[in-house]
Amino acid sequence: MSVLRKICLGYVLVLLAAASLNYVPGLTDDQGLAFGIFALDIFDDALHVASALWALAAAVISQRAARAFLLIFGTLYLGDGLFGFFTGYGYLDLGIFTNASEGMSFTLFRVLANLPHLALGAFALWAGLRVERD
Repeated sequence: MSVLRKICLGYVLVLLAAASLNYVPGLTDDQGLAFGIFALDIFDDALHVASALWALAAAVISQRAARAFLLIFGTLYLGDGLFGFFTGYGYLDLGIFTNASEGMSFTLFRVLANLPHLALGAFALWAGLRVERD
């Protein structure tokens, strides 16, 4: 199995773990914030599960499918994380449509809230562009 396909399998695990955060006792506080930083709702869970299934399909199908997943997923998630700095919400979970903008902020809280999508997106995009180029 190629490195890109293994990376996709890694994304399956990470995304399923993200989808499960609300359901593991002790990981959310009294306000429903995971790790006291961000709230996850049914839209977030659906997004993470759908993305995990997409990553699994890409890993199983082919090297080309794995690269396509990493490039598209990486672009979407990195953009979502960056967008979070401008509004406080992302577009992938429809948060920009259901919440009023909180304005641009680079506070530690906002950075930590957007870091998962920034990191997942940036790494996926890097891997899609640089790993195992034919």
